[in-house]
Amino acid sequence: MTNESNPNPAPKARDHNQAEPGQNSVSPRKALTGLVVVLAIGGVLVAVGILRRVHSNTVLAERTQELAAPTVTAATPKMGAPVDSFALPGNVTAYTDSPIYARTSGYLTRWYFDIGAKVKKGALLATIASPEVDQQLAQARADLATAQATANNSRIQAERYSGLVKSDAVSRQDTDTFVNQAAANAAAVRSAQANVQRLRELQSFEKVYAPFDGVVTARTVDTGQLIEQGAGKELFHLQAIQTLRVYANLPQIYSQNVKRGSKIDLTFAEHAGKTYQGTLVRTADAIDPASRTLLVEIDVDNHAGELLPGSLAQVHFKTPPAGPTFIVPSASLIFRKEGMRLGVVNGNIARLVPVVIAEDDGANVQIVTGLSAGDRVIQDPPDSLIDGEKVSVESLGNHSDAEGK
Repeated sequence: MTNESNPNPAPKARDHNQAEPGQNSVSPRKALTGLVVVLAIGGVLVAVGILRRVHSNTVLAERTQELAAPTVTAATPKMGAPVDSFALPGNVTAYTDSPIYARTSGYLTRWYFDIGAKVKKGALLATIASPEVDQQLAQARADLATAQATANNSRIQAERYSGLVKSDAVSRQDTDTFVNQAAANAAAVRSAQANVQRLRELQSFEKVYAPFDGVVTARTVDTGQLIEQGAGKELFHLQAIQTLRVYANLPQIYSQNVKRGSKIDLTFAEHAGKTYQGTLVRTADAIDPASRTLLVEIDVDNHAGELLPGSLAQVHFKTPPAGPTFIVPSASLIFRKEGMRLGVVNGNIARLVPVVIAEDDGANVQIVTGLSAGDRVIQDPPDSLIDGEKVSVESLGNHSDAEGK
């Protein structure tokens, strides 16, 4: 039988890839849009995570810097009365300071003065044995004697021929030859004399003399040592201390208040309660652009020998009364190679400002220049404090409150 005669034909198998009637199929565009949305959400989550991590690192760095910043206490300085004088440190030096070197080579046979000895100008300090120079001088003297004998003979011959040529007994050419030879031998004598004088002076350097009145402050050689000519090794060090020079750096603001010839008071820590008077003899006549100060020299008489070169003096200058001063603890001062400084805080930034003090009673100092009203001064600043450094500030109010505490 054929299929046509089958009244109930078998149904066909359904294709699973075909959508059932009434079911919507997902288009490729909608699938792509969903993928983009998923990727966008993932990107946002990643960005949020990165931003949180960056923020955490920033907060950690800021917190680390805050913890690393040194903690300082600051107080407003107490106002002081106007002053008509101020003190500056001064370096005391000898009026004349000279190292003594050898001008000839040899062996030191003897020295005559040790450190602390007071000597007069021309005093014999040491003797040096230099046999080579002695022999050269002896040879030069013999050469001089030979040259003098030769020159004397040439002079006699030249005079004889000059007399005979007038009577035509000798030729003019021979006469000129002897005259020129006499002149050459005379020049040789002068050369030999100069060589003898040079060696005589070199031999005189075997004796070392003091160039001025002073004190021997160093002796670096001993008997038997080999001495080399020149500035390779110092034999003695001599200083003139009858008058001392005191150098001080005067702030620019006071440069017009000092005059040559004015009397300046000096005090020394080793002579407590005693004041010495010096004379301002000269200034540099120029402001140092690095420190904005004027270098001045004060000479002080030291015939009594009480003052020592190399010491530190307090130089007291007179000045017309200026504005108010500020009183701060001595412990607030910072001593740097650029000069005296005070640490002040501006917000949470430390600044090192140059200052000039007028009086120092040990516990407190009176600041003439460098501070202004409202400045907060760092108390007991750390040695490592630098200008522009960030600090953590603990305020003490003013200086008087700090003293009460």
